[in-house]
Amino acid sequence: MTMDAISQRYLMCRPTYFAVDYAINPWMDPTAPVDAALAIRQWETLRQVYLDLGHTVEEIDPLPGLPDMVFAANGGTVIDGRALAVQFRDPQRADEAPAYRAWFEAAGFEMHDPKHVNEGEGDILLAGGLLLAGTGFRTAHASHAQLQEIFGYPVVTLQLVDPRFYHLDTALTVLDERTVAYLPEAFSPGSQAALRRLFPDAVLATAADAEVLGLNAVSDGRHVVLPAQATNLAAALRDRGYETIGVDLSELLKAGGGPKCCTLRLRQGKAGK
Repeated sequence: MTMDAISQRYLMCRPTYFAVDYAINPWMDPTAPVDAALAIRQWETLRQVYLDLGHTVEEIDPLPGLPDMVFAANGGTVIDGRALAVQFRDPQRADEAPAYRAWFEAAGFEMHDPKHVNEGEGDILLAGGLLLAGTGFRTAHASHAQLQEIFGYPVVTLQLVDPRFYHLDTALTVLDERTVAYLPEAFSPGSQAALRRLFPDAVLATAADAEVLGLNAVSDGRHVVLPAQATNLAAALRDRGYETIGVDLSELLKAGGGPKCCTLRLRQGKAGK
């Protein structure tokens, strides 16, 4: 089966100030050493992969004192030229929100401010004509109503239950408009049932692949960029006809981040275009 790749526009943030100075998720250990130079080289490799695939990559300037700003997916949600700014749960990341908001505004997006805690594409994923919205650890359930009002897409609430998979994009990846991959046990029973109904042909990940953030992947509909360590998931995706590209983001994994965490999709026109 031949998949169609859709040219994408991404926003990324160089990990100039990357560090693990605090612990706000189970992956973070401030006592473990971090190689900031290696983190930058790994990030540059990811960026080059996108460029080699023909995608556009824009960059927001990193700010000192914000070591997690590299995780651009948490900086907002951008669909059909509209941008919903974020409100972080944790004070350590709060100053990232106005920086990303200012970038969206300068880029010409129609801005909307959050009414509740929401952490952008970390928990908000567009799948065809649906917005999949995670809750349980970061993004507040109350924010889901605002998503529907701003973007006009039906919202499906998905309850996350495993603190290792604290954002939706660590437990589920959108492969194309009809297909997702996910780890069933990362979700509540009701959310698992909803996912089975919505995506009966989904790719189901193993716990081993999820534990290296294999589901924190980026797909253009044909190519799937995912952590190199997620070998079983990569094989399952290739069996479905996708082309996989493994990248090593082992340093950023120390903060609970992978390819998708580093990548915010900027949808200027109609979604999927």
